[in-house]
Amino acid sequence: MPGKGKLYLVPTTIADETVDRVIPLHVADSIKHLRYFLAEDVRTARRYLSSLKVYPSIEELQFNVLDKNTSAGELSQLLAPLHSGTDMGILSESGCPGVADPGAMAVSYAHHHGLRVVPLVGPSSVLLALMAAGLNGQRFAFQGYLPVDAAESRKAIKNFEQESRTKNQTQIFIETPYRNNAIFSNLLKTLNDDVLLCVAVDATGKNESIQTMPVKAWKKVNVSWPKLPAVFLFLA
Repeated sequence: MPGKGKLYLVPTTIADETVDRVIPLHVADSIKHLRYFLAEDVRTARRYLSSLKVYPSIEELQFNVLDKNTSAGELSQLLAPLHSGTDMGILSESGCPGVADPGAMAVSYAHHHGLRVVPLVGPSSVLLALMAAGLNGQRFAFQGYLPVDAAESRKAIKNFEQESRTKNQTQIFIETPYRNNAIFSNLLKTLNDDVLLCVAVDATGKNESIQTMPVKAWKKVNVSWPKLPAVFLFLA
């Protein structure tokens, strides 16, 4: 839109040292003119942009934080360059901005104010896990995080299992890495034995592991998941 800047959604890597394998070349070309960025963590955003090797100096770039603690009232100031015709970029801490990510707030703001949003292709652990799970890839629901409380978590899992069975729908979850084993344990304790369960760990990384088995088969396996990003999927 003439007179207004565009908000570029800049994908980042999921695993360390994978830029050359998972970030398309056109991403660097598309963002080389940007000088203003929003990021969850400025330090890691600087390091990532430096790895793309498109800026003479990272010091010339300006960063502001947009994270889970950012309020809706702050968005006008954070995105002010867009209103003056300057393009901006937004980076997730991992994967694609706006997907299980606080960047969705900025995207919503942009649409509300008639600002163009430009999504750039990059890795998404949720989509990669769905692709590799072998479950229903045409009917699925991303449920984000399960409740931390064990009883509430099991109640939610049971409800999602019923929804999966009724709709033939793949259910997808993510979790904080240090809770991988807790959620896995709750899934095994709660789901029926015939449910197909997939655990996708460290997608695109050197420790990548994506396995799908019925719950009854998982119960026979002695496994301890590492503290790495993981996606859990099941189909009843």
